[in-house]
Amino acid sequence: MTSTSPEVGRKVRRFVEGMTNEERMLVVLKAELYDGDWDEMVADLQARLDGRPYIFKLAHRITDDLERIGRLREFEVSCGVDLCDYVQLGP
Repeated sequence: MTSTSPEVGRKVRRFVEGMTNEERMLVVLKAELYDGDWDEMVADLQARLDGRPYIFKLAHRITDDLERIGRLREFEVSCGVDLCDYVQLGP
C-alpha cells in the first residue's frame, strides 16, 4: 500500500467506501488485466467503440465505464494514490 498522510488516507477510505460495484470492478480490471494502467484500459475500450480489435469485453456500457475511469483517475491523481492498493477482488 502506498504511504500517504493520515488526511489523505481518510479521504481515500471515504472515497473507496462510496465506490459503486462497477467502479470497484474497473479498478480490479485495471490491476489484473492492464497492469495498473488506465491508459491501456481506455485505449482498449475506445478500440471496442470504434469497432477495432480489443482485449477484453466489458459487459456493460463502455461510455459509462470511460466516464467512471475518468473520475477514478482524477481521484488518484488528486490524492497521489493508486486505488489498486485499496480495492481488492472478493470479500
